[in-house]
Amino acid sequence: MFAVVQTGGKQYNVTLNDVLKVEKLENAVGDKVKLDVLLVSDGDKTVAGTPTVKNAEVLAEVLAHGKGDKIVVYKYKPKKNERKKQGHRQPWTEIKIVSIKM
Repeated sequence: MFAVVQTGGKQYNVTLNDVLKVEKLENAVGDKVKLDVLLVSDGDKTVAGTPTVKNAEVLAEVLAHGKGDKIVVYKYKPKKNERKKQGHRQPWTEIKIVSIKM
């Protein structure tokens, strides 16, 4: 059984016990999170939502929070002695898929 879920503006194809990093969620470590289900399939029956599937539920457990690797943003204008250097670390949340119900 697998499902396509949406969180943080992105879509993920998940199965039971998958661990993935998604955009930062405001839940504490150990909390259960209900994700929006766009499509769910059990092998022979597939249900697609408009936009979400009614009565379908995907529960995930929050494992950890963190930040990604630093990226450097460097802007400059030639011949004008104008330079700007910035760094950015994207926050993420690691979740584990606990259950998928149709």
